[in-house]
Amino acid sequence: MPLTPHRVDPSGFIAANLPLTAVPFVPELRLHMATPASGLRRMLEATGAPGSPYWAYPWAGGAVLARFVLDRPQTVAGRRVLDLGTGSGLVAIAAAKAGAASVIAADTDPNALAALCLNAAANGVKVETWAHDVIDGPAPDVDMILAGDLFYETGLAARVTAFLDRCLDAGVAAALVGDPGRAPLPRQRLRLLAEYAVADFGAAAQGGEKPAFVFSFQADTPSREA
Repeated sequence: MPLTPHRVDPSGFIAANLPLTAVPFVPELRLHMATPASGLRRMLEATGAPGSPYWAYPWAGGAVLARFVLDRPQTVAGRRVLDLGTGSGLVAIAAAKAGAASVIAADTDPNALAALCLNAAANGVKVETWAHDVIDGPAPDVDMILAGDLFYETGLAARVTAFLDRCLDAGVAAALVGDPGRAPLPRQRLRLLAEYAVADFGAAAQGGEKPAFVFSFQADTPSREA
């Protein structure tokens, strides 16, 4: 008879095994982050989570986007904000800390949302969670979209670009992108707002700090024939 996998409560596992640590480059915020001793693979196997646990580590695009928002709170103050592909919730938490009127954090990974809820509570903010894939759907009723580290794969980049287009067409006031300059970025649609030097996850063994950027996503302006 096959053995039944041991059930693991994601929130309890994360709280017990992923220490609450100040985020590199954004030290005023603390997240539950994985270490070699966390036993994260055991949790992933027990919960049957799809894909990689991106939410367990701080990535460069999210880090610089959070830094930008905290340093320029007027960017989000009083606005309804959606953090797309929130992962650990770093950007969503930064927006809430900076005075956003409300913050929605969307991610399809239930383990990410479990981590987000713990992280939001640890940082003393409230964040609404959406557990469905919003990218192929209609524009949400918000004022701003924040998107960190979502342009790492060509197919996903195309979907995110189309979603941001729908959002701007529907009246969303602004969309900001944080990214270390990955190849699938739609560079012709981006306006540079800030550049930082930050270590991406795993980059310590590959040269340490490297440039990462915050962009404003621009509406597509069709060319007009004479």
